[in-house]
Amino acid sequence: MDPLLTVGIVLALGLLLGEVAQRLGFPRVAGYIVAGILLNPKITGVVPADFVSGTDPIVNAALAIITFEVGGTLAIGPLRELGRGIVFLALGEAELAALAILTGSTLVLPFLVHLPTGTGFAAAIPLALLLGALGSPTDPSATLAVIHQYRAKGMVSFSIMGAAAFDDALGIINFSIATALAGILVAHSGASAFTFLEPFLVILGSVALGVALGFLYHGVVRLLGRSEDGILIALAITILLLGYGVASVLKFDQLLVTMAVGITVVNLRHTRPRIFQLVERHVEPLVFLLFFTLSGMYLDFGILVRHLPVVLLFVVFRTVGKLSGAYLGASLGRAPHPVRRYTGWGLIPQGGIVIGLALTLKGIPELAPFADILVNVIIGATVIHELIGPFTAKFALQQAGEIPKGKT
Repeated sequence: MDPLLTVGIVLALGLLLGEVAQRLGFPRVAGYIVAGILLNPKITGVVPADFVSGTDPIVNAALAIITFEVGGTLAIGPLRELGRGIVFLALGEAELAALAILTGSTLVLPFLVHLPTGTGFAAAIPLALLLGALGSPTDPSATLAVIHQYRAKGMVSFSIMGAAAFDDALGIINFSIATALAGILVAHSGASAFTFLEPFLVILGSVALGVALGFLYHGVVRLLGRSEDGILIALAITILLLGYGVASVLKFDQLLVTMAVGITVVNLRHTRPRIFQLVERHVEPLVFLLFFTLSGMYLDFGILVRHLPVVLLFVVFRTVGKLSGAYLGASLGRAPHPVRRYTGWGLIPQGGIVIGLALTLKGIPELAPFADILVNVIIGATVIHELIGPFTAKFALQQAGEIPKGKT
């Protein structure tokens, strides 16, 4: 099939089902995901598999723009009001999710999975450590799409975006430490100080690169004066793609880089820069349409069925950890009551970075036997999280009263 015809079919079906979903009272992104599932090569075969495998650059570009927007929600002014609450909230939901998965997986994995390191609870600890670490991050894409579709505003919306930004960094730290500990347990060897220092260096380098690119964007805009809307959009996307690419070469975290660009740009002026309104109005609809429709085309329901018991337990343990951790963290941070009760529901979506982290285990010899199990479980859980995420996000915003009446 001609590639352009395929793209046209993807966009047409995504637009159609997105509109249907909205008219039925569902988040539009849910319709996009369903469209992707209907076009999934492993289900209907309408779209060839080689087309999906060649869309990685599109997905990465979409993620760069989405994380830039997430960073753009973190202005210092609101952060000062809710800053302590968001920090405690992020620590609570990220770390309790990891702890819940670690504990639960250690207890149930010996009965559900053939472990490469033997039998018994001790043999399950390395895999449980890795699964727990991968339960920390949140994919804010679905929640951001729901927030923008319903024009939701308030403390819960802001807290969800802030916590999602923080727990991405926490997830990287957790995974790097878990990888080092799992390697020690499997190989029965020691680890150097650099093994534990490396994740912090990666995060520091990622943030530094993002801040530098944010200053670069701000400087170029000031040099150009009042530029046309199209030029501002082109400049922002150019810097984001360059940042994503440089981060890949330097082995930095690409999403932290592009998020740091957004945080820097939004805080270099007293008022929110025009670029965020332009991206939301002119770029975001196409980005969400492509990203979530393609996400549905990536989903592998064979993997979901094959590891369904472990996948379901991972989702349950993670959800319990996210909800209880968000409530506990927000309470310790003295956040307002709606933030304590409802923010956790907006932190359920997961995808993107966790699959990439899981795939890195294939390059670590002592942990390679765990890679296939881990990747299968994470992709299976992503199927569920991508499907339920928009609905849990909408539920949180509705219960908090942040979706205007008439928008539901």
